[in-house]
Amino acid sequence: MSDTLYLQLDMNIQVQHPHVYLQDIARLSCTNPKILNRLRVLPVANLDSEKPGRYVMSVMDLVDMIQKKEPELTITPVGEPDFILTYKKESTPGTLFRWLKVILVCLATFFGAAFSIMTFNTDVDVGTLFQKIYFQVTGKISSGFTILEISYSIGLAIGVLFFFNHFSHLKFSADPTPMQVQMRKYEDDVNTTILEDLNREK
Repeated sequence: MSDTLYLQLDMNIQVQHPHVYLQDIARLSCTNPKILNRLRVLPVANLDSEKPGRYVMSVMDLVDMIQKKEPELTITPVGEPDFILTYKKESTPGTLFRWLKVILVCLATFFGAAFSIMTFNTDVDVGTLFQKIYFQVTGKISSGFTILEISYSIGLAIGVLFFFNHFSHLKFSADPTPMQVQMRKYEDDVNTTILEDLNREK
C-alpha cells in the first residue's frame, strides 16, 4: 500500500524570502514521517530577490515536483487548485516611521469625519461650506478661489488616481484596478449563468 500525502493550500500565500520551499506555502500531512520530512524542504520556486510581486501557480505544478521526487506517493490536494504567491521583502520599519503612520491615519480619519459631517449639515454644498470655514478662520469673504478649493481639487484628483490604481498605462502598484476586479466578477457571473442555463435545458 502506497503512502498518502495531503497537501493544503490557501488562495494567497505571502513569503518574505526568494527561495521558497514546500513547507513555506503548504500545510502537509503524510502517513510516512520520513517522506514528510524530505518533502518539507522541497524547493518550489527561486524568485528574483530584486522583483517583489505576485506569481500565479497551480497545485498541479507542485504535484509534478513531488512526483518526480517520490514517484510511489499518492498525493491528495486539499484547498485551492490555483494560488497566488506574494513575494514581499522583509522590512523592519523604525519606531519613528510607525508612529508617523499612526499619526497620519489618525489625522486623516479625524479631518475626513469632520468634513463628512459638515458637508452633510450643509446638504453637500461644498462651496458654501468652504466659504463659511474661510470666513470663520480669516474673517474675510471668500473669493471662491482660495487654498481650500485648490487643496480640495488637488486632493480629489490624487485620491481618484490612487483609488483606480492607474493613470493611462502607468500603474502605481501590482494590484488589479477596481475596474479589472468588477470586469472579472462580471465575466464569472456570465460564465455561471451560461452553465446554469445549459443545465436547465438538459
